[in-house]
Amino acid sequence: MNRLVQGEDGRDWTVRAQMEWRAPATADGSDDFEHDVAASYAPGIGMLVVTLALIAVLVVWLPTDVVIPAWVPLLLLLIIVFFPLRWVLRRPWTVVAETDGDVTGDHPPERWVGTIRGLFTVRGEVTKIAKTIERHALPDFDGPLRPME
Repeated sequence: MNRLVQGEDGRDWTVRAQMEWRAPATADGSDDFEHDVAASYAPGIGMLVVTLALIAVLVVWLPTDVVIPAWVPLLLLLIIVFFPLRWVLRRPWTVVAETDGDVTGDHPPERWVGTIRGLFTVRGEVTKIAKTIERHALPDFDGPLRPME
């Protein structure tokens, strides 16, 4: 996700966001409970195998004269898809706003970096950052971005 924004002072800013598959070292993980204690994929794969085995047992032991309502398989599918979908939608995004400065040299190049969690949240924050740059020539100091040296 990239946006080109012209600041109030005439500088051209590039605001871009990129999804991180692993939590960045700078990300604040104090507000979420999804800490990966094992630091590997083994627990997730184990839970998937157990879940699939339980579903297979349910299907194999099902008597032939039992009628299953159409909403039961849909409910099972929803339960299976819920946590992976939530995991994807809550991934951290690295947002960068940077400019090369201006031609006259009055304003030096700047780079602001921050981490935002969630697909829908990052879209709204990128829009806010772009509007703040258009109005005030800089990202908001109270926002998620911090200036980098």
